[in-house]
Amino acid sequence: MSQRLISLDPGLKRLRDEGYDIAIIAGYLVINHVPYATPCREVAAGTLACAITVFGDLVQPPADHTMRFVGEQPCTSDGAPHSKIINSDGSFTETITPDLVARYSFSSKPPSGQYSDFYEKVTTYVAILGTEAHALDPSATAKVFRPCLNDGSDDSVFHYIDTASSRTGINAVSRKLLGQRIAIVGLGGTGSYILDLVAKTWVKEIHLFDGDKLQQHNAFRTPGAISKDELEEAHSKVDFLTSVYSKLRTGIISHEYAVDETNVHELAGMNFVFLSMTDGNAKKLIVTALEENGTPFIDCGVGLYRVDDMLAGQIRTTTSAPGHRELARTHVPFSDGEPDEYDQNIQIAEVNCFNATMAVLKWKKLNGVYLDLEREFNSVYVLDGNTMINNVEESDAGNDHP
Repeated sequence: MSQRLISLDPGLKRLRDEGYDIAIIAGYLVINHVPYATPCREVAAGTLACAITVFGDLVQPPADHTMRFVGEQPCTSDGAPHSKIINSDGSFTETITPDLVARYSFSSKPPSGQYSDFYEKVTTYVAILGTEAHALDPSATAKVFRPCLNDGSDDSVFHYIDTASSRTGINAVSRKLLGQRIAIVGLGGTGSYILDLVAKTWVKEIHLFDGDKLQQHNAFRTPGAISKDELEEAHSKVDFLTSVYSKLRTGIISHEYAVDETNVHELAGMNFVFLSMTDGNAKKLIVTALEENGTPFIDCGVGLYRVDDMLAGQIRTTTSAPGHRELARTHVPFSDGEPDEYDQNIQIAEVNCFNATMAVLKWKKLNGVYLDLEREFNSVYVLDGNTMINNVEESDAGNDHP
């Protein structure tokens, strides 16, 4: 319940988003890792605490201007007791929890006589203590950006709170993806980068389909770093990637097999599918099934070839959704083993990453996360000319869409 209350109160949320380590414990607002000067003229980390009142889901303004402190006697930078704020003698004790006992009480009344919210109150006391600590260690800070664990009070898929969205004020935008079931078919270079990007969104489930084992060449076109021991453990691709991204979130579901006629029906319940595969016959089967089910999808393609001792080529993303199925189909290659610009299957990490980024950006456009003025359904990036070619439906070409 602590993190939910923090998220709902603007002052508390601002403290958390700015990196303060705060929590609501036993009716107190607790601020950890607050730097202060000790009697030995060293910098230590103490804890501030003050009573907090909640009515329903509403945090009430601070009831008074006092603050409790857990730690050694706070001092000025020259080692003298910090008499400016200490208003208790050595006999003061206030137990917050058995492991959190305050020995000092602080008093610093603002000019108005009352703090407007907990942000003002906390930052005032942090600054008073921090001024003396900074004189001894300029790097000392209470903004430690410790992980804010998900306490189960909301429907988040993450093991800790998505402060990247909250601190920039885009929670409403991020929620547009909430609850979706996504499938990624093919977890080679491009597919693994798609996973890396989609895993950081609020979708409910991400289904991974690939029957291949994790091999040494995968380490050079997969996000992050794969250790020698992990390669020797002979994971499947999806099993390895599931273990990696399950550290961040729930809802990563592995399917350690390729999609074929016996299991293509498993894609029917998905809200969206990413295809990052080269098997033309399997792709044709999947595309047909997705079209029949009305499931939108994006097909990714990388076509690199050698020119002397350099590489050239194209990166393609094709979007198929109700309304332009036939047009999209003309851009999806179903060849398998036939000589064409894809036959060398050259894969480079930055190219795979770019292909995945193009696909995820387009998916987010379809969901209203990004503004989509052109509504392209097929995009081809030409490396040697640094050119992006977009194919747009005729009905959308004049920007006459809603």
